[in-house]
Amino acid sequence: MNNPLLLGLWRLTVSIPPRLWQAVISRQARDAVAGLGFMSEDHHRVRDFAVRELPRVSQPLSPAFIAEQLALPVERVTALLDDLEQHMTFLFRGDDGAVTWAYPVTVDRTPHHVTFSSGETCYAA
Repeated sequence: MNNPLLLGLWRLTVSIPPRLWQAVISRQARDAVAGLGFMSEDHHRVRDFAVRELPRVSQPLSPAFIAEQLALPVERVTALLDDLEQHMTFLFRGDDGAVTWAYPVTVDRTPHHVTFSSGETCYAA
């Protein structure tokens, strides 16, 4: 058996054949891609902007700020944020509608503090 996956169960080690674990990983990859199918180019722009800017500004990102920086109408940004948040995958907004969390970073205090090589710091989600 080439490249078996070894799974530890209590005191036992079980060998999982490559054909089986590779099939599971392939299915999960297909499901992940299908789960992103709702995302337009603007969805990606807004989400990527939030991930990049949260550590830089160290405060929640308002829809107006995002709209201004990306040259998009505020209504469009709000709709994109609604969509991204609804899918519970990429971001979370506070009660005021500002983005506080965009995986993997957040401005909310967590036990996971991160410092980037650029010197920016934030919390990890």
